[in-house]
Amino acid sequence: MEESVRIGISRESEDIPLPSYATPASSGVDLCAAESTVISPGRRTAVGTGLRLEIPEGFECQVRPRSGIALRSGVTVLNAPGTIDSDYRGEVRVILINHGEEPFRIEKGDRIAQMVLVRVDRLVWKEVKDLSETSRGSGGFGSTGK
Repeated sequence: MEESVRIGISRESEDIPLPSYATPASSGVDLCAAESTVISPGRRTAVGTGLRLEIPEGFECQVRPRSGIALRSGVTVLNAPGTIDSDYRGEVRVILINHGEEPFRIEKGDRIAQMVLVRVDRLVWKEVKDLSETSRGSGGFGSTGK
């Protein structure tokens, strides 16, 4: 059964497209640039979307890279996934970095990232003297195989 969550959205202008799903089974909606810019190799910038959201409490929106842009141009979301908290009401901006070798041109209306709605549970700490044992223990950073 499909469940929908209503999210308030406002646009700086009507020529900015609403985020939309590319296919019926897409997990995320595409975010488009509300401005044109060029990102030089090795540089980063925050690209405005012209959108403001009203995300219900208990949810966040995660901003993630678009795989095609990452593969073709080496451009990705720097803080992936970026988090948009439910109490944030400012413009959604996407921090992009150009890891490629050529300048990356963004035109107004280009799809620059994708956004996924995620349910968020609140943490409640239960301080304990000892943690339970596992077969992995404290091994990390490649300890589970090569």
